[in-house]
Amino acid sequence: MVPEPPMRAFRQEIAVTDSLALVILFASGIVAGILNVIAGGGSMLTLPLLIFLGLPTAVANGTNRIAILVQNIGAVWGFQRHGLIDHRWLVWAGLPAIVGAAAGSWMAVGVSDSAFRRILAVIMILVAIWMIWDPLKNLSLGEVKMTGKRQVLMGLIFLLVGFHGGFIQAGIGFVVLAVVPFAGIDMVRGNALKVLIVLIFTPIALSVFAINGKIDWAYGSALAAGNLLGGLLGVRLTVLMGHRWIKSFVLIVVLVLAAKLWLTP
Repeated sequence: MVPEPPMRAFRQEIAVTDSLALVILFASGIVAGILNVIAGGGSMLTLPLLIFLGLPTAVANGTNRIAILVQNIGAVWGFQRHGLIDHRWLVWAGLPAIVGAAAGSWMAVGVSDSAFRRILAVIMILVAIWMIWDPLKNLSLGEVKMTGKRQVLMGLIFLLVGFHGGFIQAGIGFVVLAVVPFAGIDMVRGNALKVLIVLIFTPIALSVFAINGKIDWAYGSALAAGNLLGGLLGVRLTVLMGHRWIKSFVLIVVLVLAAKLWLTP
């Protein structure tokens, strides 16, 4: 009898073949990449999908990080080319985020499937509420001086941001964009800070999941390839379809998937 391949050993029974699953993940990666460029929230689609395709929640959580890493490498490169990356962020935001991500990912590895699904469902609903409320739409930034006390405060905030990113990743973009105005950073540079911080802590989280054998590299690679292509298409589709249409689409899908996750035993 031929032994079962290690990466397939932890996949639960699913209704699609591996080949079809890879195609689905590639296609969903394209959509997620587009959404992450336009509005954020791509992991709100890909993480539940990995779970629905038969991966245990911890494995789905780890596998999703491959696509996140690939997409943010390209995003940081793009922002760097336009001079929008401030390397001072590495100290007051990057280092705390790394510490938080290490703690969050270690905790995520040990969470039960049912508990993780419900935590993810709650976060998705909170993100949906944030999207409907949209408290930052009329925000006008003044000049904020980053004093020593403010840097310490922002460091503590990004410690929690890193923990959230290490634990679940989904919704992290909305969290970062919610706090950057308090550092006097506009939304353009806020997006640059977001992708830089995610790029910094994702290798840490990915390593924790890999050490614990919680990654399906085949599924993750298919998803990453789609994310990379989707990121390239995102700018073009932003012009053609508009932010409001995309935001409405994301909102509907997030609510449907959140309900499905919550009701799954």
